[in-house]
Amino acid sequence: MTGRRKRPPEPPVSLPEPPASVPAGEAAPEGEAKPHKTYHIDIYRAWCKECGLCAAFCPRGCLEMDDKGRPQITRPERCTGCGWCELHCPDFAVSVRESRQQASAQEAD
Repeated sequence: MTGRRKRPPEPPVSLPEPPASVPAGEAAPEGEAKPHKTYHIDIYRAWCKECGLCAAFCPRGCLEMDDKGRPQITRPERCTGCGWCELHCPDFAVSVRESRQQASAQEAD
């Protein structure tokens, strides 16, 4: 015998139950669509050196470089607010925030 004692078995872990309003694996009913957050992307042109990192790191393709090499917001409706463009901009020229329309609508509820 090596002198080691066996650890007692750990009790099973119980996972929390999903909310009762929508059964697991099902979508919300037709009339109760989940509100979609929208985001606003700002590019401060005076600070931007047109390196293209914001467009390169955008996972949803919201930003693209135009024919002069400047970043353009081409598909803002696809933005999920992840902030990758903002985080990778070396000049702090990109800002992503939740749209005011969406924020004020949620406060009204």
